[in-house]
Amino acid sequence: MSTEFRWPGGAGLALSVVLNIEEGAEAKPADGDSRPDPVDELGIALRGPGPNLPNESNYQYGVRAGAPRLLDIIDGYGAACTVAAAALALEREPQLAERLGQSHHEVCAHGFRWSFQHRMAEDEEREFIRNAADSIEASVGRRPQGWLSRYLFTENTRRLLSEEGYGYHMDDFSGDLPWWDVAGSKPMLVLPYALDTNDMKMWNAPSYTARAWLDYLNDSLDRLLKEARTAPRMMSVGIHARIAGRPGRAAAFDSFLARALTRPGVWIATRWQIAEAWRAAHPAPG
Repeated sequence: MSTEFRWPGGAGLALSVVLNIEEGAEAKPADGDSRPDPVDELGIALRGPGPNLPNESNYQYGVRAGAPRLLDIIDGYGAACTVAAAALALEREPQLAERLGQSHHEVCAHGFRWSFQHRMAEDEEREFIRNAADSIEASVGRRPQGWLSRYLFTENTRRLLSEEGYGYHMDDFSGDLPWWDVAGSKPMLVLPYALDTNDMKMWNAPSYTARAWLDYLNDSLDRLLKEARTAPRMMSVGIHARIAGRPGRAAAFDSFLARALTRPGVWIATRWQIAEAWRAAHPAPG
């Protein structure tokens, strides 16, 4: 890869904000699941058979208050993000889906439900991937181009995504730039995601405060911008409606975005915009 490549506008760093919308698509007995979803801010993993109603209300905060708050912040800067949506979540929140459909933000698929697919047989996973695309297209009026699994995927996932018409996926943590996966019959563009800059760490480790997260985001930005003087870089910031959407954390995210957008050489873009810029300069092998 040539180090002469720059992002649009001559930027050295592509900043990708990914807003995860999972709320309403998580595991719950009311939807036929054997136990409620174990991901809980309090760390109380109930194993059923009854519901975890307090946690369900925490998830509902995400789509009712958190997502609008975060979108207001992003829109206030005239910036664009990628919304990684579990399709069922948007089906159940038509007002949010309508807002996204009328916006300049990209909506990519985060599964049909917010559930694991790593134990699915090939036909079941194909249906899961296809249903997610069909549902999101019906909810927001645009078919998703990208995919993000819930943590784990199968040896068939990348091939199935390609067969179903997806243009990229982000089930990867291996670098700071896009790359072409040529293991299958058709190359698939990979846009690496990041866990270290993800707000989920504030749920996993209560001592990791919004202030600590903000400092880490700023340090990551500064380091990547320094490297981007000689070679392009990409920074991924993953946020969740029920996590960063809380007021104190939203304030930290707002502070980071305000600072990032004043730094020379930063291009904030959707994943699809990043994919198209990369593809234009680095076509698929073969």
